[in-house]
Amino acid sequence: MSDPARGPGDAGTTHFGFRDVPVAEKQKLVGEVFSSVAGKYDLMNDAMSLGIHRLWKRFFVATAQVGRGDRVLDLAGGTGDIAALLRPRVGDEGEIVLGDINAAMLRVGRDRMVDRGHVRGLEYVQCNAEALPFPDRSFDLVTIAFGLRNVTDKDAALREMHRVLKVGGQARVLEFSEVKPDWFKPIYDFHSFQVLPRLGRLFAHDAVSYRYLAESIRKHPPQDQLKAMMDAAGFARTSYRNLSAGIVAIHTGYRV
Repeated sequence: MSDPARGPGDAGTTHFGFRDVPVAEKQKLVGEVFSSVAGKYDLMNDAMSLGIHRLWKRFFVATAQVGRGDRVLDLAGGTGDIAALLRPRVGDEGEIVLGDINAAMLRVGRDRMVDRGHVRGLEYVQCNAEALPFPDRSFDLVTIAFGLRNVTDKDAALREMHRVLKVGGQARVLEFSEVKPDWFKPIYDFHSFQVLPRLGRLFAHDAVSYRYLAESIRKHPPQDQLKAMMDAAGFARTSYRNLSAGIVAIHTGYRV
């Protein structure tokens, strides 16, 4: 399956927000965005979700297939929010690998985990989700929260998530998705394209990055399309659950 982020009719370009850019440049441009917002990442998520992202993340982890002693890979681990929630679930016997392609985000995540008193059973790896540096069948659970939409080749990333899962293991994607009620869409668009960049300018002195993040949500594959992509990547028993009227969705798949 071709990457839906690619521009129509031009295999050499992809979307960076609403702009078409050469495929080779997207990773660099996304890296610049997250290097810019790394120190304000929680503020960014609060602004984009009106603070509800904290509840979404808790539900995402609480409903994951994970237990004591499991080995978990948290991709696009950002500031460590998902890893911190997973830590008590895997226990002292378990291990969490926090992976992120962006060094600035990874540093923030490591520092915050240490500040929270989480040291044991944690590993930090700078890695590209499209080519993971782990052997086949290495993890019981693979998660990616609010990161897949920024990956250039989403199909490759999903195939890699499937590859590193153990048989019976679960993959979970938490991502902004397509709002369902028609009456709510204009309100959501106004918040995304008028309010959010202004908040970015006011609090982070960076309206451009926040505008990109809003645009990237609109370019991300909607629920049924992402489910089909997970099917094509080899996952079994794929499903999704909408949260907050489809503002976000949790996608789940298994390796069999």
